[in-house]
Amino acid sequence: MVNVPKTRRTFCKKCGKHQPHKVTQYKKGKDSLYAQGKRRYDRKQSGYGGQTKPIFRKKAKTTKKIVLRLECVEPNCRSKRMLAIKRCKHFELGGDKKRKLHQNCIEPNLPPRAQQSP
Repeated sequence: MVNVPKTRRTFCKKCGKHQPHKVTQYKKGKDSLYAQGKRRYDRKQSGYGGQTKPIFRKKAKTTKKIVLRLECVEPNCRSKRMLAIKRCKHFELGGDKKRKLHQNCIEPNLPPRAQQSP
């Protein structure tokens, strides 16, 4: 599980110095209907003849590379850049931090029991 904080201090090219950046996960935009490949494909598919191009079925990867979108928080800048990190199955943005267990903290401190007199 990869846990990334929602803000990161890193270099901003536009400001020319390290600034806090807001971190979000990159998402792919909707495919355009007017891209050349899509127009060609639609033209070829139209009419009689069924499927004209092979449908890809041999998927090799089980994960995608995580791409972070960094946006400078400076009000006059707001420049954005992408930062790719490694592949991972589980990705979390701004989740709870892990707590370290110390050896002396394992047993809870219970109040002392009252002494019973016989």
